[in-house]
Amino acid sequence: MWQLLQFPLCPFSRKVRLLLGEKAIGYEPVRESPWLRRDEFLDLNPTGQVPVMVDTERGVTLIDSTVICEFFEETVSKNAMISGTATDRAEIRRLVIWFDDHFYSDITAPLLHERMIKRVVHKVAPDAKALREAMKAAVAHLDYIDYLLDHRTWLAGPTMSLADLAAAAQISIADYLGGIDWKSHDQAKRWYIGMKSRPSFRPLLSERMEGIAPPADYEKLDL
Repeated sequence: MWQLLQFPLCPFSRKVRLLLGEKAIGYEPVRESPWLRRDEFLDLNPTGQVPVMVDTERGVTLIDSTVICEFFEETVSKNAMISGTATDRAEIRRLVIWFDDHFYSDITAPLLHERMIKRVVHKVAPDAKALREAMKAAVAHLDYIDYLLDHRTWLAGPTMSLADLAAAAQISIADYLGGIDWKSHDQAKRWYIGMKSRPSFRPLLSERMEGIAPPADYEKLDL
């Protein structure tokens, strides 16, 4: 059976878990805190980053969320998440990169650093200015999501895709850390409520990071 090494507030692990859920692929989540730099984990992935998927029976190790998602997209036909024409697939991949790279660096990464790493690892207070900048950036990204949904049913086109999973994974962590303000973003809010309502998403919402509580409405579907 597959094991997924991850921790509760890793957006890239959440992207993988959403895809596994949509494709009904069984796996065992295994807690890994990459900041501990365990030798056994570094032997699996020298970069020291999660997610990592391991099937010890078959001797298979998959590293990096994009690699993992593409592996299962190629090997499990159920509920394709990168589908359509070559142009359609290119747009899906473009948006996955947008959320994995730009949303993460602008919003999720600084929120994680200020509200998780500083508290859990360094035991220091967050930088209020850095938090304000991340929340300001979130508004601009939600504006872009609104724009996409003004022209499409889902972020990349007429059907749900890996782009939606990547975006929802990043937003869910930012939301957990109090970095999302849904005011004036009705399109994005409706889309996110739909994502939160999916069976693949619900297990993620019940998870907690020790010492860090999410906002009261984090699990609510009415926002």
